[in-house]
Amino acid sequence: MKKLGILFTASLIFAFVGCNNSNKDANSTDKLNESVEIETTIEQDEKEAPKTISVLMESKSNSTAQGEVYFSESNGVVKLEAKFKGLKPGVHAIHIHEKADCSAPDGSSAGGHWNPTHEKHGKWGDAEGYHKGDIGNLEADNDGNASITMETDQWCIGCGDDNKDILGKSVIVHEGADDFVSQPTGDAGGRVACGGVIK
Repeated sequence: MKKLGILFTASLIFAFVGCNNSNKDANSTDKLNESVEIETTIEQDEKEAPKTISVLMESKSNSTAQGEVYFSESNGVVKLEAKFKGLKPGVHAIHIHEKADCSAPDGSSAGGHWNPTHEKHGKWGDAEGYHKGDIGNLEADNDGNASITMETDQWCIGCGDDNKDILGKSVIVHEGADDFVSQPTGDAGGRVACGGVIK
């Protein structure tokens, strides 16, 4: 009878210890799952957080043109939003240029149109070719105010792809309209505003 009591007590102890270990394993698994969920959420937030930059436009070639250009990237698409004042009424070309340098009084230090794929100049989306910097035209009203927006998956902000990355470039507004035909610039005339440095 004594042996039976001892055996029963030992069984209870083993059952209790086994149960506690199972609870510990379950708790460890729960904590691990929580940790994985938190890390996944942080990674998703980092991936989905839009990148934004703004470029302050300064007057060039004795113009009074000023403005600001905003770029934002979300889910692989870059949106451009630009607003200007002090332009002469009428149509003006706007392009991304290859160098982040607006030091020259006429904006010439910004170089030519950004054209990493070595296409001919043209209207954005033209099947015959266009520069990655060929944004197009905007129209200034009688007060000299103008704005333009566009979206594209052919640009990125800081992705490191030389054919897509707009970092290290500048934005130029021209005196006249882009005719989308004349090579290599669209015969848009002088540079009346230069967009600082995209960085």
